[in-house]
Amino acid sequence: MSFEVTATRRRPKSFDDLAGQEFVSSTLKALLEEGQIAHAYLFYGPRGCGKTSAARIFARALNCEKGPTAKPCGTCPSCLEISKGGSIDVIEIDGASNTGVNDVRQIKDEVLFPPQSSRYKIYIIDEVHMLTNNAFNALLKTIEEPPPYVIFIFATTEQHKVPATIRSRCQQYAFKLISIETICAILKSTCAEMNIEAEDEALFWIARESTGSLRDAYTLFDQVASFSEGKIRAALIREKLGLVGLENLNALAEAFAAGEVSAALKLLDEIMQNGVTVERFTIDLASYLRSLLLIKCGITREQLTGYPLERFSPKLTEALDAPRLDEALRILLNLYRDIRYSVSPRFELENAAVRLCALRDWVSPDELRQAVQEAKAALGGGNAVQYANPRAPQSPAQTAQTAQNTDGFQAGAPRSAAAEAAAGGKPLSLSESFNRILEERKHGESAPPPAAEPEAKKAIPPEAELVRRVFDGTIVP
Repeated sequence: MSFEVTATRRRPKSFDDLAGQEFVSSTLKALLEEGQIAHAYLFYGPRGCGKTSAARIFARALNCEKGPTAKPCGTCPSCLEISKGGSIDVIEIDGASNTGVNDVRQIKDEVLFPPQSSRYKIYIIDEVHMLTNNAFNALLKTIEEPPPYVIFIFATTEQHKVPATIRSRCQQYAFKLISIETICAILKSTCAEMNIEAEDEALFWIARESTGSLRDAYTLFDQVASFSEGKIRAALIREKLGLVGLENLNALAEAFAAGEVSAALKLLDEIMQNGVTVERFTIDLASYLRSLLLIKCGITREQLTGYPLERFSPKLTEALDAPRLDEALRILLNLYRDIRYSVSPRFELENAAVRLCALRDWVSPDELRQAVQEAKAALGGGNAVQYANPRAPQSPAQTAQTAQNTDGFQAGAPRSAAAEAAAGGKPLSLSESFNRILEERKHGESAPPPAAEPEAKKAIPPEAELVRRVFDGTIVP
């Protein structure tokens, strides 16, 4: 017997089997039970979430010998023919390959003839957004007032491309992405049906990679099952598909947090040697850092973080706060954009790894602003006037106030510290100048008056001048 892919073999046969679309299922069943059958329906939503399957189930419910019914029998000739795609009264059309006006004209001619053996003649048009504007216009009158035995079911992944004139003539049903928990449960039942052993972590990875599409999950499941020899293991998936793995990501992130450049680059080389591409690594690391950021913000739901909370290294949540994780994500997102045009994507990745190792020394703008405000308060400037951007025009009163504060600042310890630094023959760094100014301000009352400057004015180092301008408000951080 020929192999049948899992997505086709396990296609839903009833509304109850339609996973993750409870609202659509309950609404369609209710209108079938009440006999409120419309003449046109629009199913829209992401790929692989059950739009075409729901259309076929609805067609069986309408044309079942016991119907219209919310629970088609599945055994009558009409149900069997629709399931096999051989019913002459249920016409499935690919909108991507039948886009022109002539194709729509053929439909307009066909609807004049009643169904041959069924209750309704049903047209299922998949990817309807691919039709041209002229084709849509030719279809308007037909779907607005069709014969009583004709029903249109449109399916599309891009609802916004369907003209409003078409949407207004249809009942619209939104299909949603399927949750990871639901996909995991379906994959477990699939493994039990096929006598395959599977680790929960491996099935969780398949469900996460499917991004809410059950068809994608089935396709990936078939690929993994083909080389797993009856036992799907997470380690084997990482080895065969060239994945990074959570253990490697934990170790690499710990090296980033500790600032160990050498260890990070060595581990990065080992990961690359295992066949992981730069793009795949960047995506996995960005997803990992996103999960850490969510955990740091108090979100521990496994569906969002990707792994149970205990699988993440506790050192990272202590060493990296939310601003630094946000900066790390920014570096990786820029890296993903840069590697497309880089001479060597590997060089770009290593450069980004070096920058990530400097995260512990990175200062966020909020931290810098807070430090400057605290320093101003410690230097006696807590009640100082808040200055605007020096590049912006100021009024005469603001200019005079700025000069007054600048002069008052120059008359104190900073000038003597700057002169002392210049007299020493070696200019102080920015941090050293700041510490000297802060120390002299703290002991300004008990310190002896500054020595008179020589007639030849000594040059003030640029670092000390920058510190002075920051703290007197001439420069606003």
